[in-house]
Amino acid sequence: MSAAYRPEIDGLRAIAVLFVVLYHFGMPGIPGGFVGVDIFFVISGFLIGGILWADLRETGRIRLARFYLRRLRRLAPAYFAMAAATLLMGWLILLPFEFREFGKSLIAATVYLSNIHFYREAGYFDGVSEEKPLLHTWSLAVEEQFYIVLPFLLLALVRWRPTLPMILAALAALSLAACLWLTPHSPTAAFYLFPFRAWELLAGVLLAIAGQENKARYALHPALSWAGLALLLASITLIRAEGFPGWQALLPVAGTLLILMNGRDANPVNRALMHRAPVFIGLISYSLYLWHWPIFVLSSYWRDGYSGPVESAAWLTLAFALSILSWRYIERPVRRMQGGTRALVSGTALASLALLAVGLLLWRGDGLPTRFAPELRTHIAASGDFNQDWSRCTTPTTGPLAGVETCPIGPDGPPEVLIWGDSHLRAMKEGLEVAAFAANRPALILWHAGCPPLFDVAKAETAATPAQDAACTRANQTIRSGIAQMDSLQTLLLIGRWSYYAEGQGVGLDAHNRITLAPLPDSLLPQGPQHTLFNAGLTRTIAEISTHVPRIHILRQPPEVPEYDSRAVARALVHGRMGVDDTTRLTVPRAMAEARAARAEAPLMALARSGAITLIDPWPRLCDASTCGVMQDGQALYFDNNHLTNRAAIALSDLFAPTFEASQ
Repeated sequence: MSAAYRPEIDGLRAIAVLFVVLYHFGMPGIPGGFVGVDIFFVISGFLIGGILWADLRETGRIRLARFYLRRLRRLAPAYFAMAAATLLMGWLILLPFEFREFGKSLIAATVYLSNIHFYREAGYFDGVSEEKPLLHTWSLAVEEQFYIVLPFLLLALVRWRPTLPMILAALAALSLAACLWLTPHSPTAAFYLFPFRAWELLAGVLLAIAGQENKARYALHPALSWAGLALLLASITLIRAEGFPGWQALLPVAGTLLILMNGRDANPVNRALMHRAPVFIGLISYSLYLWHWPIFVLSSYWRDGYSGPVESAAWLTLAFALSILSWRYIERPVRRMQGGTRALVSGTALASLALLAVGLLLWRGDGLPTRFAPELRTHIAASGDFNQDWSRCTTPTTGPLAGVETCPIGPDGPPEVLIWGDSHLRAMKEGLEVAAFAANRPALILWHAGCPPLFDVAKAETAATPAQDAACTRANQTIRSGIAQMDSLQTLLLIGRWSYYAEGQGVGLDAHNRITLAPLPDSLLPQGPQHTLFNAGLTRTIAEISTHVPRIHILRQPPEVPEYDSRAVARALVHGRMGVDDTTRLTVPRAMAEARAARAEAPLMALARSGAITLIDPWPRLCDASTCGVMQDGQALYFDNNHLTNRAAIALSDLFAPTFEASQ
């Protein structure tokens, strides 16, 4: 294979980075723009695989030192510049909780593990992706892991060099099969983790090896370039995040391979890719990818969203400007520098250590809250007051609750109290734990976000995937049979966002969230309005549980404060968009809160009056005669418009004392 520069590859890089950048900045008509990352993966596999294979053919070995020095020159300096600038801007505008999380991601990105970090971080209360300035480094981590794995894999198998391509093809097939299998079950893992993306990189590697072994001219037929372009355009218009990567990732990978294998053919597609404009964007593509995401995240964070396309275009222009400067004054000089190996290695080591030290300081220092004035810290504290210790949780493979995550609280021993619910249960965990230890009663928590603790009911939620919806149904069925087998149980406590399930949607800031309940086949539950189904499902669930558990308690859902979100309020205060004395977002008229809860609470009140349940009521602690509010005794007790903070859960822990009393 000729080592001559191939400008059409830079043109292909331009397509990849523009797909990603324009998608992130909200350009309409490209819902699948994120596939630009997949294009990058194939290109990286092709180029890096070609370099390593050529070295192996020529010398029978791989010159690792030279290879990794080239990677350092290419990647490290621009990354350090972006990370330092993002750190500085984060100091100025990020809330302590977010700055602490930024510190963790800074550590992960610097040691090439950010894909694993963001995979593990993806949880119910985790910040949305638009609030993570280093989220984009996940794909760089995947590539860097590839740079580590591939050379050593080739060296380990060098004695079987004639069959190496077949071995790599088998590994690619295994990776693809694993990706296809895992995506429906755990799309987050399939998206972030290297083993399930390796096939995309290996596809490029195999093309490079085939080209060298067959002395390919990479000029086969114009139809290949046209077909490749068509597949790429189809990818950005037809692919959706739902179910990705899975089989959908085959489209951009195939499209990229077709263009690469025919890149030297004289046809309009290749001529367009070799035009000066796309080639230049390809040259700055690494810097543009590095800079565009933190600019988008931090600017939209600071501005609380963009005012329209003109402002979006202005920030996008800034991203391009910084990328050009980064390429011109950081990337290119370092790559062209003659010698300086010791300076490069020692500089990389020192810069890495500095970022790791700062990241550790932010993490261990809780995001340095003293950056902000004391009068602003109430809502700032609430915005980070939801982390809990779930280290005791396990998912048993046998027993009555096999396959369901179980989280013990209180002293060790067979559970005497079972607490079953959704994310509202998660929010109350600290208070429940205080009550369990105070009563010296072993208890077990079973929680599943957005999953109503009801029998014979399935749910479909806009905030969840179909796989998550199905997991909710399976878990509830297991819990149903498990309760009947747990002889140690004396009390069961249900905690849930009841109004969400009865009304079918959120309220205020989360009114866009929808949930639809449906009776399971042969359940004989009513098909009518959702609040009627909720009433019937709850009544049946209590009746069945009461045959196995002597006492049943239900927590009355705390009143919802529709327009409150601790993070949004804290940001508005910090950035001057809201005055300290402005309480409009912090309260709700009690009559309005009661009206929102009325249909959900009708069956609760009826069950309480009949003596079937004991109702635990936090409203007297959160409301007065006319108003319910976030602020109590000078502290914000809500995390968002319906979840309480850990501080609130602990303050209300005495309400659970009757739940943990021993049976008479």
